[in-house]
Amino acid sequence: MTDQKPLFLHEELLLLALRDEEGTISAAMYPYALAGAVLAELMLHERIQVGDTKTKLVHLTSDSPLGDPLLDECLEKIAKAEQPDSLADWVERFTAVKPLKDRVAEGLCERGILRTEKGTFLFVFPKITYPEVDHGPEGKVLQRLQAAIFTEAEAEDTRTAVLLSLASSTGMLPTIFDPKELKPRQEHIDRITQGEQVGQAAKEAIEAMQAALAMMTINTTLIN
Repeated sequence: MTDQKPLFLHEELLLLALRDEEGTISAAMYPYALAGAVLAELMLHERIQVGDTKTKLVHLTSDSPLGDPLLDECLEKIAKAEQPDSLADWVERFTAVKPLKDRVAEGLCERGILRTEKGTFLFVFPKITYPEVDHGPEGKVLQRLQAAIFTEAEAEDTRTAVLLSLASSTGMLPTIFDPKELKPRQEHIDRITQGEQVGQAAKEAIEAMQAALAMMTINTTLIN
């Protein structure tokens, strides 16, 4: 039976990124989306705040656990840091948490939403995929996003607006919805993702994620 507890942002994003039947990832930049989601979640739960400076230093406001292993580990990393680091630094650190995708997927498997399937790649390399068992939770996420994008109403709540911002910023939306249908809605999407409903703190987390993603893209281009 599927656990009915509400999903965290990083869990919602992974469900959106996974191909339902294959259990493989359909979005290339999902690690940055997951890292940004972790920071946004910690902000929404008032565990961290960002200093009012150009460096956007992250400060701990509470080390009270949230009951999610990944969130609590990331919160502990911030709590144990010798000195405050910037949002961009924490995006990079959380992206490097190993194995990030598997950590999130395993939690969803425990809740009966995904299952673990072991195999090999090229008949040699071990490969783990996470096919969907219960589409209900992802279906609800998709309904929220679809209503926010394709109707004139604003996002239902702050979490939906933040989720839409994360998915849009990492190029995930065209892998979820028809790109031709998204194009005429871009102005509406921008209005939501740049609006007050996202919240300043979450916006800063998303901007840090975008900055880290841009730097990764630049470095990859220079190396190639």
